[in-house]
Amino acid sequence: MAHLGVGIGWRPEIAEAVERLPDLDWVEVVAENICPGHLPSSLLRLRERGTAVVPHGVGMGLGGADRPDPARLAALAERAVALGAPLVSEHIAFVRTSSPTLEAGHLLPVPRTRDALDVLCENVRIAQDALPVPLALENIAALISWPGEELTEGQFLAELVERTGVRLLIDVANLHTNRVNRGEDPLAALDAIPLEALAYVHVAGGVERDGVWHDTHSHPVAPVVLDLLAELRARVDPPGVLLERDDDFPPEAELAGELDAVRTVVRGSGAERPRRSPAPRPPASAPSPTPTALPDRLEAARTRVGLSQAALLSALVAGTPVPEGFDGQRLRVQSRALAAKRAGVVRRIAPEPAEILGAGAYREAFLRYARTRPMTAGYRRDALDFVEHLLIQDLPEDPAARRRLTEWWQDRAGTRPVGLLTRWARAALPRRLRTPRAARRARDPHPAHPPHDAAHGTARDTAHGSAHGTRTAPAATGRGAR
Repeated sequence: MAHLGVGIGWRPEIAEAVERLPDLDWVEVVAENICPGHLPSSLLRLRERGTAVVPHGVGMGLGGADRPDPARLAALAERAVALGAPLVSEHIAFVRTSSPTLEAGHLLPVPRTRDALDVLCENVRIAQDALPVPLALENIAALISWPGEELTEGQFLAELVERTGVRLLIDVANLHTNRVNRGEDPLAALDAIPLEALAYVHVAGGVERDGVWHDTHSHPVAPVVLDLLAELRARVDPPGVLLERDDDFPPEAELAGELDAVRTVVRGSGAERPRRSPAPRPPASAPSPTPTALPDRLEAARTRVGLSQAALLSALVAGTPVPEGFDGQRLRVQSRALAAKRAGVVRRIAPEPAEILGAGAYREAFLRYARTRPMTAGYRRDALDFVEHLLIQDLPEDPAARRRLTEWWQDRAGTRPVGLLTRWARAALPRRLRTPRAARRARDPHPAHPPHDAAHGTARDTAHGSAHGTRTAPAATGRGAR
């Protein structure tokens, strides 16, 4: 296992500060946020002085019912080669469904069931075959729990490792999030996880509001999270530990202080307390499927997982009924969080509509739009659809603002502004036929295939593990964002 040391998440907003941090061993970069042929000069300087760089994907959705997208795998592999990375990482999550075509814009938990584990294991094997370096998978933070789960977090991860040999990226902040939001015991998880497969560890900040822990990555690391890092350190010497900060960046000295606090735990806990031996892991509740039974079983499992994930995601982003067994109140909280995150990400990657409308009016209009228009093709397409949605309704009422929005939309959609008669005719058509032809081509240049990318902006703006979604990261779908 590559020894990484103590590092920090590289972000453009703090690139210069990261370069000045003392005793920095390595950095992690959101894979979807960089172009292999045009690496940021800051990353190039870090590499030149021997700092390891690890690409962290947020948009793959390896926990989804579909097999991994070959183009996404190729892109992740290309970034690993360009950065000379010792490994790459992704998440145990799903971020989209293909039937219907919906994007979460966020990392969502997979059910800890035999079906979901079978699907995940095959997806991981496909990814491993396509990548030039080892793959590590991260446990995510979640607000909602699946009904009828068959395995604990520790059992699920242990069998995943046993069946695929994948490495683990353990986020101790996510373990704490799941303790608050789902009542799970993080120490039991640490005892059951095969820590010999540990690639590295994430540490991040968050905040608790109304009994819900929001894994924001924009607050200082809480003492309780550092305590969990110490518990992990008492069990194993982690090959690497990384501080994540994605928004509301503090002054450079404060950032260095957070990193020092992490470094103190990593270097000091082993001497201060006796090393704990992991508890014996329980045997798997059922044997792994035999190779001859795998294909038929996998296809049936994919179908079942796909149906359940589509029902959940539709309830979260399209207002369909809450699936049986889920906590309706928690789903409403998650749904509002996804819409708020979507509004924030669209504003970051396409700031002009918010500037034209005004911040308050933009947010109100976007949340109203999001209630009836789920995202299907990424954040940049979402920005165009939102503005078109306003123009069809002759909004905003101010003619000058409406003219500016029309020009903005026309520049990007490649068609003429919508006329009054066109709007009347379009209102009588099914919604899927209301979008101008050029805009439909922009949305999906290859109609026979679903849209390829969840969003073509910054990956962290898509899908990472924040419970309330302020974390700018999947543009993936991120998680491209995580």
